[in-house]
Amino acid sequence: MSIQFRFKKSMLLILTSLSLSISGCSSDSVEQNSEVQNIAEPVSYLQRDVTDDVFYFVMPDRFYNADTSNDEGSKTVSISAGGFDPTSTGHYHGGDIKGLTAKLDYLQDMGITAIWLTPILRNIAVQGDSSGYHGYWPLDFTQIDPHLGTNDDLVELIDSAHAKNMKVFFDIITNHTADVIKFKECHDKLEVKFSTSNQLCEYKTLAQVKSGDKYTPYIPEHAKAVKFPAWLNDTKFYHNQGDSTWQGENSVYGDFMGLDDVDTDNPEVVQGMIDIFNNLITEFKPDGFRIDTVKHVNIEFWQQFTPAITEHAKSQGIPKFFVFGEVYDGNPEVLSYFTTVGKMPSVLDFAFQYRTKDVFAFEKGTNNLTDLFSKDELYLDEDSSANLLMNFVSNHDVGRLGYTLDQALPNATDEEKVKRAALSNALMYFARGIPVVYYGDEQGFTGDGGDRGAREDMMPSKTPSYNDNVLHGTTKTTADDNFDKTHVLYQKFAEFAKVYQRHNALRNGEQAILSSSDDAGIFAFSRSTKDEKLIVVFNSALEARSYENDTLLSSQVVYGDGELDKNSVKLPGLSVSILKVN
Repeated sequence: MSIQFRFKKSMLLILTSLSLSISGCSSDSVEQNSEVQNIAEPVSYLQRDVTDDVFYFVMPDRFYNADTSNDEGSKTVSISAGGFDPTSTGHYHGGDIKGLTAKLDYLQDMGITAIWLTPILRNIAVQGDSSGYHGYWPLDFTQIDPHLGTNDDLVELIDSAHAKNMKVFFDIITNHTADVIKFKECHDKLEVKFSTSNQLCEYKTLAQVKSGDKYTPYIPEHAKAVKFPAWLNDTKFYHNQGDSTWQGENSVYGDFMGLDDVDTDNPEVVQGMIDIFNNLITEFKPDGFRIDTVKHVNIEFWQQFTPAITEHAKSQGIPKFFVFGEVYDGNPEVLSYFTTVGKMPSVLDFAFQYRTKDVFAFEKGTNNLTDLFSKDELYLDEDSSANLLMNFVSNHDVGRLGYTLDQALPNATDEEKVKRAALSNALMYFARGIPVVYYGDEQGFTGDGGDRGAREDMMPSKTPSYNDNVLHGTTKTTADDNFDKTHVLYQKFAEFAKVYQRHNALRNGEQAILSSSDDAGIFAFSRSTKDEKLIVVFNSALEARSYENDTLLSSQVVYGDGELDKNSVKLPGLSVSILKVN
C-alpha cells in the first residue's frame, strides 16, 4: 500500500471519526456545567500536540489473539520459532497485532487517543526458561516478530488507528540486542547459559579493559548471522565487558541481564542506530517512540540520536513526532537530567507513580505530592517541561496499582479499593503531565507484583497464577474475556478522558499547589491558562473533608461530588472535584 494512498484513506475516515468523538464528549453526566469552554479542537493526529493525548500502554502478546496461525512464531527461522505456552507467565500467549486492530473501538470508547506498544520487532523466541513475548530481546530491527504478525499487519494497525484519529507509538531499544555473543573466559561452549539476576561473567571495568584485562568475545557458529542489519553481527560494535549489576559505570557499559550491550560510544554505532530507526519511521509512519533503558546508555548518544530521528520524522511528514524515555528512577533530579542534558523531550514519571501510591494506597500525607510537584521546574528547558512528563500508576515492571492496594489495605472493601484506584488515576489525568493507562487497569486487574506478575491476559487466560487473582470492581477473573465496557473503572477512565479533553487547562495549564497536609486529606492545586483557571481538589481520607479558598466565591463545580458553599467546598471521602473560576 503506498504512503500516499494510506494518508488519503486515513484522512477521509478521520473526518467522520472526529465528529463522532467530539459529540461523544458532550454528556451532561460527565460535567455539571454544560457551558464548557476550551473543548479540544478536532485536530488531526498529525497536527495534534501530545499534551492533548491519552495513552494506553499495551503488551500485544497479552491483549487479544485474532490470528492463531502465528502463535508459534516463524515457520522458516528457527531462532524466532516456538515459545508458545499460555499456561506460563514467561512465554508467548498468542496476542497479536491483528488483535489490537480488532479492539480499536474498545480503546477509542474509553477516550484513548494514543497506543504505545511494547517492542514488536523480531526477537529470539526462547532463551533459558522463558520466551521473548515481551519484545525486549531483539534480533531483527527490520521485521515484526512473527508471533505478533507481519509488517503488513502493522501497516494495517497504524492505518486503522490513524483513520480513527488515534496515534501509534513504538517501544524501541538501542541499548542492547538479544543475548548471542559469548565470552571464552566464562561461558561453557557445551551448554548455552544465559545471565539472569546472577552474573555469569563478572564485569570488567573500563580501566581493566584499557590495561588489557578483557574478555574474548565470540559468536557460536549457528548464530553468526542471526541479527539484522548485518553490522549487528560484528562483536566490535559491543562493549563486551561482562554482566551489569546496575551500579556505577557498569550500569552503562555492562550487559543488561546478559543481553549484548551495544557500544553506543562508537560513532559508527550511533549512525547505525539512527539509520535503523529512521528506516522504521519511513516504512511505518509511527507517531513517536518510547525508548527503553535510557539510563543505561551514555548521555552523548541521546544528544545525537533524539534530535536526528525527530528531524527525520518531520521530513517524512510527521511534524509532531514525540519521544519519551524510560529512566527507571524515582528521583526527579535523575529523571530531569535526561530531558535537559540528554535532549529527550520527556520521560516516564516514575516519581509520580511512587508518590501517588504513597498517598492513595499507603495513606501517607498529601504533602508527598507537594514535594513531588515542587521539583517540576527541574524539567524546564527549550524542548521539555513537566507538562510533557508521562504520568502512570501501573506498568509491566513496577506492577499494578491494584496489587499495591491489596498489599497496603488487605482489610479494605472492594468498593474502597475501586475508589482509591479511580482517585489515583484521576490525579494521573488532571495533574500536569500526560496520562498513560496500563492495559487491564481499566478492568480492575491486580496482578502478582512486578514483571511477569503484572502481564496478564485481557483475552481469556489459561495461566493459573493469573486466574486465581481477585480483580477489583468485578466478579470476573482473568479466565474470562475482559473487554467489559460496563466495568466501573473503564467507565471512570472514559469519564476522566472526556473531562480532560473538555478543558485545555487540564492538558496544558500551569500548575500551582494550593493546599496539602501531613496526613491523608485534602490536596488542592490550580491549572491555569490565559483563558481558563480550574481548581482541582482531592480528598484522600475516608471521611468527608472541606477545602476553603476565597477564589471559590466566584467558582462553580464542573466535575465531581463536591458541595460548594460560598468559599468552601466539601468533598466526600476518597473523591475529587474540579471547580472553574469565573
